[in-house]
Amino acid sequence: MRLLQFEADGSLSLVHFMGRDPEPYAILSHTWGSNNEEITYQELLSGTGKEKLGYRKLIFCGQQAAKDGLQYFWVDTCCIDKTNSTELSEAINSMFRWYQEAAKCYVYLSDVSCAADSVALFPKSRWLTRGWTLQELLAPNSVEFFSVEGNIFGDKHTRAKEISEITDIAIEALKGRPLSQFSVEERMAWAKRRTTTRKEDAVYSLLGIFDIQMPLLYGEGEEKARRRLRKEIRESSGDITTNDDGLTRDKRLNEIYRWLSPPDPSSNYQKALRQRQHDTGLWFLRGKPYKSWKTSVASSLWLHGIPGCGKTILSSTVL
Repeated sequence: MRLLQFEADGSLSLVHFMGRDPEPYAILSHTWGSNNEEITYQELLSGTGKEKLGYRKLIFCGQQAAKDGLQYFWVDTCCIDKTNSTELSEAINSMFRWYQEAAKCYVYLSDVSCAADSVALFPKSRWLTRGWTLQELLAPNSVEFFSVEGNIFGDKHTRAKEISEITDIAIEALKGRPLSQFSVEERMAWAKRRTTTRKEDAVYSLLGIFDIQMPLLYGEGEEKARRRLRKEIRESSGDITTNDDGLTRDKRLNEIYRWLSPPDPSSNYQKALRQRQHDTGLWFLRGKPYKSWKTSVASSLWLHGIPGCGKTILSSTVL
């Protein structure tokens, strides 16, 4: 893991924590601008790109970390060498843990300004709709929201109810309940309305939420990636009966049993009674066959007719 820090002259440098636990650090959550506006790993090493809009995010994160007594901070745009596919795969598989272990997570909302109505702008922020920001919201304990000017306007806990209403994420998950206590389908549903630039990332961004590690195969497509993820979930949970659509064998069998079960006469009678129009079947009650049966010792009254002609409705009148 690489972390950023300020040098004495105000420049930024990277510190490598290889094979050892990093010092306490802050971590940035944000939405990417256009690729040519974000600071890359190579640009940070060469000291270029300071004129880019993305550089402002780095300075914000470092300054806010310093205010919170933290020397080190992490920003995905330049702390990962994305030209190295092995490193990128390792980083994506580790990212949930990196956010989870951060002392502070700062959410930088480039489309929310305190000069405007931040209360009205926050629910419309692009950050709430992106795939990668789901784990960045759920993993850290401390998540603070900042406007584009760098002003704080709440955190995950104080805005939990609002965020839950906007995203349909269970409020208990926002308040720290272990994600393993939520069903697979519930966790999958949290990501349904979120988008990613690369299709496979819609799946890869969920790895940490299911505590899964798997190789990244860009080019495989979203559906193949999703099938691989579900397979990993099944194997990690010991549930070999889960199908790709999330239904277990027991659930499927229960549905078949309900379909094959004999009809309930009482339920059918009540249903027919509700559907019957007023005065339906009175002609039958006034007829000779019914009167004869009513006064005789015979125990059965047979109603003959083609399917759908109204025998069930008529029976509800008789009974």
